[in-house]
Amino acid sequence: METDKYKAEEWLYEIAPKTNLFSLQLKEVWRYRDLLLLFVKRDIVTVYKQTILGPLWYLIQPLFTAITFTIIFNNVAGIGTGNTPSFLFNLAGIIVWSYFTVCLNDTSDTFKRNASIFGKVYFPRVIMPLSIVITNLIKLGIQLLIFIVFYSYFAYLGQMQISFHWNLLLFPGLIVLMAIMGLGLGMIISSLVTKYRDLSFLVSFGVQLLMYLSAVMYPMALIEEKLPTYGWLVTYNPLAYVVEASRAILLQEGTLSWFGLLYTTGFSFMVLLFGLLLFNHTEKRFIDTV
Repeated sequence: METDKYKAEEWLYEIAPKTNLFSLQLKEVWRYRDLLLLFVKRDIVTVYKQTILGPLWYLIQPLFTAITFTIIFNNVAGIGTGNTPSFLFNLAGIIVWSYFTVCLNDTSDTFKRNASIFGKVYFPRVIMPLSIVITNLIKLGIQLLIFIVFYSYFAYLGQMQISFHWNLLLFPGLIVLMAIMGLGLGMIISSLVTKYRDLSFLVSFGVQLLMYLSAVMYPMALIEEKLPTYGWLVTYNPLAYVVEASRAILLQEGTLSWFGLLYTTGFSFMVLLFGLLLFNHTEKRFIDTV
């Protein structure tokens, strides 16, 4: 009788190995949303807990980078930024670019960094990279506040004009595209690193090189004008369209290419889908190689 009782009982959750590569189990991620928020809270509290300046590092990094770019690329190299102050031009590009790089770098070693947790308890592994992307949104919000402060300062000096236009509604969409690309590429790299360890050493170098091809410190039109032979490297870079569009929205400097944004959107979702599939495949046996 007891055996029949247990047979008739329906389990609330059933943990079973994934047999289908295309089974992403997004409903399961939603079921573990409380754990996702817990990881986000953990990352916010612990990252700068034992530092002297704490969250001020969120502000120091983009400010000093913007100052360095202004001195080297604008004052020394003479790269023009139109009617926008060079510092504000660089700060806008750096803030958007930094969000992508942090998401990419932090998710690219998900399996290696969390191997001890993954080996002890079950939960959807994709929650880890998702928590990184959400946590960095808070950092981005703090940096955007400091951008608004400097924008207001230059407006007070008469070098900028405060205006509100409908294009501002597109800015959150650009951030989502950066998050999708960072998440997708990060999951691809984290999956490959479990087998090819030396790939992790190339990530930081590759990201730095990619920054120069993403129009972070110069307008896209400039590279097409000065170096038409190599301009295609920037033209076919989806990240460049997001950076350029961000400046066009925030500063009204540069062009808002609808074709470029459509191309970037398609590329982003393709990378995310491939990253999810590869991540889903790797999590089955990564513990044997990490």
